[in-house]
Amino acid sequence: MTTYTICIFTENTIGLLNRITIIFTRRRINIESLTVSETERKGVSRFTIVIKHESREEVEKLVRQIRKIVEVMAVFGYLNDEIVYNEIALFKISTPLGSKSLDVETINKKYKAWVVYWGLDYVVIEKTGNDTEIFEFFGYLKQYEILEFVRSGRVAVGKTEKGLVEYLPEAEWAYYL
Repeated sequence: MTTYTICIFTENTIGLLNRITIIFTRRRINIESLTVSETERKGVSRFTIVIKHESREEVEKLVRQIRKIVEVMAVFGYLNDEIVYNEIALFKISTPLGSKSLDVETINKKYKAWVVYWGLDYVVIEKTGNDTEIFEFFGYLKQYEILEFVRSGRVAVGKTEKGLVEYLPEAEWAYYL
């Protein structure tokens, strides 16, 4: 199975997420991760959706179907080598008195992860990277008691000279200061 990242630029409207995800459901394609946020242009949202599929042709059909939604301004499909991407993960680790102490130096220097919260009986560690790096760090942390683990969806930018918003229709855009 090949991993695809689909970036969708849309107007920021109610119910659009449902209309986009129903296209995946009808085609029986599972969404591995989904991230939605506003872009640097006011009123324009960016959906970053990760899927795994065997057929590039089916993914291209999916992209064409998404383009038909009225509020969709642009859709781009990428393979992993065509984008720069990251995810963020938070790990809540038990640290009661008398337990094995955390090796913070290894966590920082080897895994490039950071303790972002120190509680009395636990710490929260943040790790950014691709899914392989995050799960490698997860494997390291198994020596401690992991109370919670949560991972964000992918955020990605294309390896193109222009930003993707440059491909949006011409209009008078408001920008954030």
